[in-house]
Order: sequence, then C-alpha cells, then structure tokens
Amino acid sequence: MNISIVGLGKLGSPMAACFAAKGYRVIGVDVNETFVQKINAGKAPVVETGLQEMINKTEGRLSATTSVIEAVKQTDATFLIVPTPSEASGAFSMKFVLDAAQAVGEGIKHKSGKHLIVLTSTVMPGDTKGQLLPALEAASGKKCGVDFGLCYSPEFISLGSVIRDMLNPDFVLIGESDPASGELLASIYQKVTDNKPRVARMSFVNAELTKLALNTFVTTKISYANFLAQLCERLDGGNVDAVTSALGLDTRIGSKYLKGSVAYGGPCFPRDNIALCTLARSLGVPAPLPEATDAINNMMAGRLKKIVEACLPERGTIAILGVAYKPCTNVVERGQGLELAQALLGEGQSVVIYDPDAMQTAQAQLKGKVTFASSAREGIQQADVVVLCSPCREFSQLTASDFQRSGSPRTVLDCWRMLDRQSVGAVCQYLALGTDDLRPIHRETANQQTTLRVSTKGASAA
Repeated sequence: MNISIVGLGKLGSPMAACFAAKGYRVIGVDVNETFVQKINAGKAPVVETGLQEMINKTEGRLSATTSVIEAVKQTDATFLIVPTPSEASGAFSMKFVLDAAQAVGEGIKHKSGKHLIVLTSTVMPGDTKGQLLPALEAASGKKCGVDFGLCYSPEFISLGSVIRDMLNPDFVLIGESDPASGELLASIYQKVTDNKPRVARMSFVNAELTKLALNTFVTTKISYANFLAQLCERLDGGNVDAVTSALGLDTRIGSKYLKGSVAYGGPCFPRDNIALCTLARSLGVPAPLPEATDAINNMMAGRLKKIVEACLPERGTIAILGVAYKPCTNVVERGQGLELAQALLGEGQSVVIYDPDAMQTAQAQLKGKVTFASSAREGIQQADVVVLCSPCREFSQLTASDFQRSGSPRTVLDCWRMLDRQSVGAVCQYLALGTDDLRPIHRETANQQTTLRVSTKGASAA
C-alpha cells in the first residue's frame, strides 16, 4: 500500500517517517518547500527526538512534493495532518482542512478503486461529517462509503516523544464512515505500531468527542494535583509527592500526570480544554469542571511569580531553567518558564534564561532585560534566585557545587523536586514547590495582604 501524508510539520514528518520505516511507500506533502526539499534529501525538516534516525531507516520509501493532487493520485490512502487553529470562540477552524479536502477531492476524482482519507487533526465534534465529508464529495464527485472511505483518527502524542508515542500508543481511536474503511485503517496501524494496541472504533462524532474528552481529563488531573500542591505548601509537613503517590496507587485514579508542579502548556492541552467548554456552551450544557481546570491552570504563572519575588533581593537576578512547555522540544507555547519570564520582565526584573532545546524560540519571544546563558551552570552563577521550571534530565544532574557561592546564599525553587534536598539545601535556600518549604512565604504574603486590606479600609473610613 502507498500512503500520502498532507502536512510535514511536527506530527506529519514523524508519521511519514514511521510509516515508511515500517515498509509503506510514503509521499509527504507540504506547502513549505524547505520541508519538501529536506525530506527528499533524507533530512529531518523539524526538530523531534529520533526523527532523523527514523528517516534513516526508510530505505528510499519516503519522498515529498508540494502537490496534494499528484500525491493522492499515486497513493491508496491519504492522511491529513494540517493545522486547525483556535478561533476567537475557542472552537477549531476547519479552513486548512477544507483547503486540503479540495485538493484531495481533485486527486481522487479520476481514480479507480476506493481511496481512504484519514483526518488526524483535532476538530470540533460534528465537523468531520458536517464539513469535511461534504467537501470531499463535492470536490471529487464521488460518494463517501462507496467510492472513498473517510476516518477520523487523531494521534495521542506529546512533542519530544512523538516517535515513541506513535509506535507505542495506549490505544488507537478510529471514527469511521463505514466498517471497511475502519478495518483498513486498523490494519495500517497494526503494521506500524510495536505494541499491538487496542483499537476503539466508532462514529465520527463520538471519536471527535473522545479526543477532546481524553485531553481534558488529563488536564483535570494536572490542575487537581497543582491544587493539592498549593494546600501542601500551607500545611505543616505538607508534601504533594507523598499525597499524589498514594492517590496514584488507586486503580480508579492512576499515577500518570498526577504530579503537583507547574501549569500544563503546549499547543494542545490548553486549547482542547477551552474547546470542550465552547462545545458545552453551544449545546446549553454547563461546564464547571473544564472551566475550573482552565482557571487553576491560568493561575500558576502568577503563583510562581509571587514566590520568586518574595525571595528576590533588591536589584536581584532570576535564572529560569527551562522555558519550553516540556523537555526535549523547542516549543515554548504556554511554557511556564516562558510565561514566568514574561511576567517578571514586565515588571523590570533582571532575568537569565537557559533551556537546552528552546533557546532560539525563546529569543524570538522575549524582550526586555533578559540574558541568555550558554549552560545551566552559567545561568545559575548570574542569579540570586534560580527556578527549575522544566523536569529536564540535564537539570536533575546539577549538584550542590553548581549552586554554591560566597556571601549570601542564593535561593533555588525546584518546581519538580529533582535535586537532592540535603546536599543542595546545605549550600543555598532550597525550596521545593508543593511542600511546606513555602509555608513561611505564604504566611508572610497573607499577613501583608491582611495589613493592606486593613490600611485600605481605614483610609476609606477617614
């Protein structure tokens, strides 16, 4: 079977490489000529862990073009991995999907035999059947379920581990126009995946809702753990790791994503949560749970900022280690390190940044009194307060000697509890997020707020 993949970005390129490495002949398509040229030269067009190694295994089965129509004509199945940006309402735009559908329809118009079309981009429930299907029928002059098959099958992956996640998914989700199309897609995944995942097959609308529901369930776990972390910071002896590790032992809950720390970010989780709220409102259904999840998440950068400023000496400098939204990616969208830096820079604070993967993207986003360090150690040496915002393996290998200095000790805020408390705490003020290390800071902040309220009330009375 020959497969075409429309969209060679951070998901499309890894998918194309995985399919080709597993034996399929793959033609990738993108409007970005640089991406096309790199694929044809055997080079990874985007930064992603293991992508180049996977491309090296394709043995001539992977090529690329800028023509959707020509790629469709030469293949049996087409995967659409194009952007679905969020609109002002919070819903996902179908513009790029429908543009691709027009070209795909033109490609299958004069083909004999049944062609399979698979949409993997995240869309609103109802859009595959309500918009994509009629667009394909109009452009091709053919009938869905008879002349061509259509499936909705989003990926559940994380940037930085896309290859691993694609080859070893927890399950495969398929919304199908007809049983034969769903069966064919399941057989494609069976050949590509390494772990023989279970397959959930259903209607388009149920698959679309499942995609949003899964991601927002995960974000709910994250925000709940972050809520517990804030409680632990105010309780004598509180430690969020002790609480969440016990919660995770219950099979009804599980331990994945139950780690009190910083807010979730990236290109998917925040907008999927908002999209579910938008869907609920459009259907007249109250959505207090996803709304609360989003509200808690949006509070986290401000929470970090208050803690940092409470520890910062006058005219001090803050080092932020990790500005990407997660390790092993250069994507800084809604990254907590980036948002913390922007908030501090907005108040004129001096900030030093280091991230092993995202320095260039961070430089494009940050303006103000910001310094970019060439290493974690260099950033630490310039700072009075150090914030470990990302659970990057490189940061977990820092030792007490990296934080030591003569004179007043620096403060380290370890958001992921990666460092050795005893050794690092011996040379600096070590504060672990989600623990009662922060109890004195919260008590002092609360006292200041109480004093401010009393003073304000007195001024009004006068």
